Amino acid sequence: ALEDGLKKADADPSVKAVMICGENGKFSAGADIRGFSSPKTLGVALGPIVSLIESSEKPVVAAIEGVALGGGLEVALGCHYRVAHAKARMGLPEVTIGLLPGAEGTQRLPRLIGVPAALDMITTGKHIPATEALKLGLVDEIVEENTIEAAIRLANKVIGQPLGPRRLSLKPVPKLPNMEAFLQEAQVKVKRQARGFLAPELCFQAVQAATQRPFAEGVRRERELFQVLLSSGQAQALQYAFFAERAVHRWATPGGINLLFIIFDSILLLSLGLGTMGQGIVTSLVKANIPVVALEQNLEYLNKGRKAVMVLLEREAKKMEGGAQKLDFHNPARLQFTVDFNLLHDVDLVIEAVFENMALKKEIFHKLSNICKPGALLCTNTSALDIDEIASATSRPQQVIGTHFFSPAHVMRLLEIIYGRHTSPSAIATAMQLAKDMKKVGVVVGNCFGFVGNRMMFPYVEQAVFLLEEGSRPEAVDQVLEDFGFKIGPFRMSDLAGLDVGWRSRKGQGLTGPSLPAGSSARQRRGQRYSPLPDLLCERGRFGQKTGKGWYQYERAGGRTATPDPWIHGFLSQYRDTHRIETRYIDQEEILERCLFSLINEGFAILAEGIASGPEHLDVIYLNGYGWPKHRGGPMFYASTVGLPRVLAKLQKYSEAHPDVPKLRPSAFLKKLVAVGNAPLKEWMSYLSRQSPKL
Repeated sequence: ALEDGLKKADADPSVKAVMICGENGKFSAGADIRGFSSPKTLGVALGPIVSLIESSEKPVVAAIEGVALGGGLEVALGCHYRVAHAKARMGLPEVTIGLLPGAEGTQRLPRLIGVPAALDMITTGKHIPATEALKLGLVDEIVEENTIEAAIRLANKVIGQPLGPRRLSLKPVPKLPNMEAFLQEAQVKVKRQARGFLAPELCFQAVQAATQRPFAEGVRRERELFQVLLSSGQAQALQYAFFAERAVHRWATPGGINLLFIIFDSILLLSLGLGTMGQGIVTSLVKANIPVVALEQNLEYLNKGRKAVMVLLEREAKKMEGGAQKLDFHNPARLQFTVDFNLLHDVDLVIEAVFENMALKKEIFHKLSNICKPGALLCTNTSALDIDEIASATSRPQQVIGTHFFSPAHVMRLLEIIYGRHTSPSAIATAMQLAKDMKKVGVVVGNCFGFVGNRMMFPYVEQAVFLLEEGSRPEAVDQVLEDFGFKIGPFRMSDLAGLDVGWRSRKGQGLTGPSLPAGSSARQRRGQRYSPLPDLLCERGRFGQKTGKGWYQYERAGGRTATPDPWIHGFLSQYRDTHRIETRYIDQEEILERCLFSLINEGFAILAEGIASGPEHLDVIYLNGYGWPKHRGGPMFYASTVGLPRVLAKLQKYSEAHPDVPKLRPSAFLKKLVAVGNAPLKEWMSYLSRQSPKL
């Protein structure tokens, strides 16, 4: 239709100029992603149409409202002039689905706004506001009022002016005094940040071609690189991730119960100590325009918490257009701090964020049950504790639900929503709506120790520690997993989170500490292998970054730069001697497989138990909460690309070598899927005889 319209306008002598706009206040959000994964894409390639726009003998003006993304922005780049509404956003986000702008955008954009700005936009996929687009020269003017009228005004003004200088394909790329050095440096930076993710690197190569080749050759190079990405598994993984995130919003209850959710007038965040998690949750709620009452147990903690929250909110306000006025967090109607439990009477929803202690949580929930109005939803921010046991302390278990936020809560997008035996469908729906309002990805899961994310993480971390016992080093294990694409390996992650957190949990479970029966074997607990290494570090006060020493050493307490620690190497060597463990060389393949396949194996057990309603839910949790590399699609998608027979064979091999590690024993569900012929991921759940009772 765009092509027909242009040809018609060109052929009609009464038409003096052309204006292109979108419908319903949006210019164009680009191509339909589903088209990239279908075997045959119908229709015309967009590149030639963009060229057709550009070669028009009559001025063509783009009127950009709402969004101009991907192919939409490439169409605008073909136009001779661009007018944008002040609230419009522009970007080339193809990199986020494993591709590059394939309609000549990698060649036109650098010619218009220069190489540094074009590289930044194309390799990150970020959206920029109209104000920034104007500064960069991406648009010619921005307007507050009717964009279409403004574009028509501009079109009338430029009739008869020469169009040569406005055709981007004819423009040279703006020179930089040190172009070669700049490109070399940029390439190193892109490669470092990409961690094995192809699309940013190939985006870079396409922009580099614009600086080194004539336009037509650059376009050919762009097309070649686009084909490489299109046929790579990474593009499929990212497109899977895109649709998986949308799929987790849909969940059903037995008998198709209508889901009604409460509209929140006020939320109370209850946190004893307004600790790190509480501060992040309050910040997220304020950013979502939800009135908050933050409660503390005493004034000292309240003042400390208030200060920390205000610092976070000031920081967040700076990042937003409209800043502090928009957040309005100094207004007591929006945010108030109190030690008065009586303010609980009228709130619609409570989020408790005290530390992981069952007795404390039950005591608080008993109190909440007596004070809050009958319809109030009672949420617990817990990372592993039993929701049913917490709910048992109340007179309204149907109103109790787990909301597992991820730290830092004002940054991390994931919200694990955990229903208990009695949680009502409307409570689940309300929690899902809360996630949406907070711009978080809510994933509904069942109740078990560690839920989905942490339950899958336990065997991963356990294997990492066992690998140290057998001969590896923290930095070697981390390196392998960071090369795979994780932003941070298990030992750097442990140092960041604090080793004392896990230590407290293990003491609570009776796995270590004073409640451990005398005469217990150092490396066995409850009939299975156990490593006391993390406990031994904690006993020496090595809690990670907060103390300046953990699995690594840091420049100071609270430091961020991890350096391999010779003390740890000596300590590990001594430990192996004490326990008569022969040090052996462990290759990268074994490190990767033992950590990842044990995590994936637990995922199959979770699906079989009905704790999650499909593999996409597990993948979305790992992509948004645990730093799983997006270009690998999530652990269950990754397992499907490796091939389930291979995952099974390797687990059997490692399980035979370590018979006292139950988490390496292949899940019965994994075995079943291999036995039926390596079923594709979308069919996995059809092989389960028992579906989850609630999801």
